[in-house]
Amino acid sequence: MPSGLSLPRLVQVMSFALLLAAPVASAAAPAANVLIGHASPYLALHGRDPVAWQEWNAETLARAKRENKLLFVSVGYFSCHWCHVMQRESYQDAAIAALLNRHFIPVKVDRELNGALDAALIEFVDRLQGVSGWPLNAFVTPEGYPAYAVLYEPPAEFKALLERLAGNWRSHPDKIRATAREAAPAPQPARAQAPTPELAKERERAYLAAIWRHADTLQGGFSRVSKFPMAPHLARLLELYARDRDPRLGEFLTLTLDQMARRGLRDHVHGGFFRYTVDPDWHIPHFEKMLADNAQLAPVYARAAELLHRPDYRRVAEQTLDFLRETLAAPGGGYHTATSALDRQGREGGAYLWSLTELKQRLSPADYALAARAWKLERPADFAEGHLPLEWIELDPAERERLRKILGTLKTAGRQGQVPVDTKVNAGLNGLALSAFVRAGKGVPRHQQAARELVAFLSGHMLTRDGLVKTRRRRAGVHRRRTGRLRLRCRRPRRLRRRLRRPGRGRFGPAAGGTGLAPFLR
Repeated sequence: MPSGLSLPRLVQVMSFALLLAAPVASAAAPAANVLIGHASPYLALHGRDPVAWQEWNAETLARAKRENKLLFVSVGYFSCHWCHVMQRESYQDAAIAALLNRHFIPVKVDRELNGALDAALIEFVDRLQGVSGWPLNAFVTPEGYPAYAVLYEPPAEFKALLERLAGNWRSHPDKIRATAREAAPAPQPARAQAPTPELAKERERAYLAAIWRHADTLQGGFSRVSKFPMAPHLARLLELYARDRDPRLGEFLTLTLDQMARRGLRDHVHGGFFRYTVDPDWHIPHFEKMLADNAQLAPVYARAAELLHRPDYRRVAEQTLDFLRETLAAPGGGYHTATSALDRQGREGGAYLWSLTELKQRLSPADYALAARAWKLERPADFAEGHLPLEWIELDPAERERLRKILGTLKTAGRQGQVPVDTKVNAGLNGLALSAFVRAGKGVPRHQQAARELVAFLSGHMLTRDGLVKTRRRRAGVHRRRTGRLRLRCRRPRRLRRRLRRPGRGRFGPAAGGTGLAPFLR
């Protein structure tokens, strides 16, 4: 027996390995794809896939039990770049679709409609892989216990994985089923008691130590690979700075907020922030814009304007709220969930990128000269479709005012309307938007009016006798579900983790909760 690994743990490791070792066998005929015309824009995008997608519900789980098949639960969302890539490469591939349909029960989940399920699977894959994200693809036993998960996989590797998993489930279903169940720890009771002052201080010290371990003190933000805005952390750090006035923290916050506002994370023409940048220098974004991100970043900039004495941050906050009003506002009230990274011609970032020819046509020679200097238009474009406006140099106040007018001229081109929108109106996300208009819109009549209108919409359309209407979609139906605090926990012992790793992106390990995923059936 390997040193340090108990017999039960060794049995778990050996049982998980069974998933990758036997030939593919025959299976029952698939059902039809049920997502055509679905009320969720994301799920509707998959309605024409050759994969026989099902919804996550009790009926689907019952079918998995009847046919004794693993569920392939694929979680994503409308504006997710790699979700669309995997759809194009794998889910629209006839051979891969045939494997999924024949040997699995394929299930598509919109994470914004089933957040509790998404959170449970995110916790599962994060603890097993050390990273998480979307598309999140989990292989789940018919009883609802996750056994395996991968994120994005190239089509050849994904096809080979499906073949191995199908064969090994056919050969060893009972052992795999038992292992997934045994590896799921019992749910932990919620902590009702507040921490003592000493414990709170200890946690705060640990939090700040972790922040400084991950902080990029040269480029701002966190991580040295890609850059996400991390609004909750920034909001918390601003409050710590307000209390302690730590100069080091103030400098880091200023650096980070400047980089986010001036570089490629922000849409300088239409307002609003993109999801993240793929590079550590904040230059190259993935072009989706999320209501959740922008509703959290507007108050961050409004608070930073006050604490750091930066009136330009106030303008960033107001422009972000204007983006919500102008682009995400739903005709019947409330705010839509996101805009796509692709324009209506299928070009990533096409609505935000400018060729030199078009810029010269729209701007006067003097304005073009300033834009060329500020945006470094002489350098090769980072994108096939052209240049993304972002500030590369410091500008004096007069130049900055001229540049603001230049951006206004480009905004009149009306390109934001070229971007598809996820038209779901989600109650929780609209709660964030309401908070943003109240906190970041103080003293601005249009934003105060937006807050009043949103209160009226939420109280009149999202609150009913039966509870909270979680999500609506204009002209396409209603999704109702009571909100709740459903949480699952899982753990991953260090020694076991080392033995569960396999080459590639996925790993085996304990499932996300003692009762499986049954609590999250819709």
